[in-house]
Amino acid sequence: MSKMKNYHFGSIIEGKELEKGERPEVEIRNPYNAEVIGKVFYATPQDVENAVTSAHRIYLKTMRKMPTHKRAEILRKTADLLESEKDQFAHLLTVESGKPIKASRLEVAYAAQVLRFASQATKSIYEEPMSLNHVVGKRHLGIVKRVSLGVIAISLPINYPFTLLLYKMAPAIAAGNTIVLNPTATAAYSTGLLYRLFEKAGMPRGAINIVTGPQQSLIENLRNHPKVKRLICTKSSAATWKEKDNNVKNKILLDFKTKNPTIVFDKADLDFAITTIVTEGLLYTDRSIMSAQHVFVQKGVYEKFIEALMKKVQTLKVGDPLDDTVDIGPMATLTAAEKAETWVKKMVERGVTVLIGGSRNHTMMEPTIISGVKADKSVGHVISHAPIISIMPFYKKEEVMAYMNDAGAVLHSGVFTRNNKGATRKEEVNLAIEEMTAVKLIGHNLL
Repeated sequence: MSKMKNYHFGSIIEGKELEKGERPEVEIRNPYNAEVIGKVFYATPQDVENAVTSAHRIYLKTMRKMPTHKRAEILRKTADLLESEKDQFAHLLTVESGKPIKASRLEVAYAAQVLRFASQATKSIYEEPMSLNHVVGKRHLGIVKRVSLGVIAISLPINYPFTLLLYKMAPAIAAGNTIVLNPTATAAYSTGLLYRLFEKAGMPRGAINIVTGPQQSLIENLRNHPKVKRLICTKSSAATWKEKDNNVKNKILLDFKTKNPTIVFDKADLDFAITTIVTEGLLYTDRSIMSAQHVFVQKGVYEKFIEALMKKVQTLKVGDPLDDTVDIGPMATLTAAEKAETWVKKMVERGVTVLIGGSRNHTMMEPTIISGVKADKSVGHVISHAPIISIMPFYKKEEVMAYMNDAGAVLHSGVFTRNNKGATRKEEVNLAIEEMTAVKLIGHNLL
């Protein structure tokens, strides 16, 4: 068993780790070699109740009264502590989830930036005067005051669990809210270790509570709790909720059924496009719902693009994620890897060609490039959270528009327009916006 000194092994309520008792015990394994790295004790519904009660009490007693400069200081100190322990966090993220160590280092560095940004954002939480002369006549002045909500529940998706946690958690703390957190099992230890940094930075005990366990069942308890003012979770977690349920209108849903198209035009800088697409489509896709999944390449450069892409993919190193030279590690779970392999096989049965990859060894899925996917609903979307990219040629922009037959499917898109070293950044952005608008990737309500 790996040495897990000072790591968190369960839920935390008011600063205390819950002991086993009658709580289910679950092993956490390194997805690369299946080594047991520790165990967690799953929280019970009563634990959820206790966590919410604690968060609500600390909100009323402390957090909503805490000056903004104090909340900013806690966030800033947490960022400092995270940077001082970046190597430990990166190692832990890798052994928990299988993410390559060099990617984990980047995520920890980015997480610290998120904390600093939230710290600075506290300066925008202020009272704002508003003239009421046009409403009630002269000499009247109104004041707009921003106030915190109370208890915010956060249930993490598997992709980028560490960074996405702070995306939601840091602004909520900056605004003076308290948190009940339900982390994914692939980030249970790193989440607990992060909590200890917040506590060390001055966060009151009970302002952040962690309940580890099955997301679907625990989210249901959080969703229905009257003291939970907002629930931040994934759409898949809420799949069984009824639209007529009045509670749903107060919840925030984060993930979507996605296609994430990327368009490469004839005049694009192919080297830059390929490097970016390989990075965003293959290296870290087991953690990202915004990966480059479908790539449209204009016919004039299609063959050249494919040739260069194959060469680039062949240079990628697959293996132990703790090796600094490895580009692609294991998928987070065996189930996810099996699902990816099955999806590729089904696509082959439907006439898709595998240009490279497509095979699996335990949790290791080869970086895979396929072609021949039709731009319609019959073949489904490229599977999310897997190192798989589909390549499709096109002549005119109108052909890409046929892909947009499901308005709710686009969460993220990209475009490579031209290889013009003399263009300014503003000109490049304007051209990209123009092209994406033309194929209806932006410019209308997609979600």
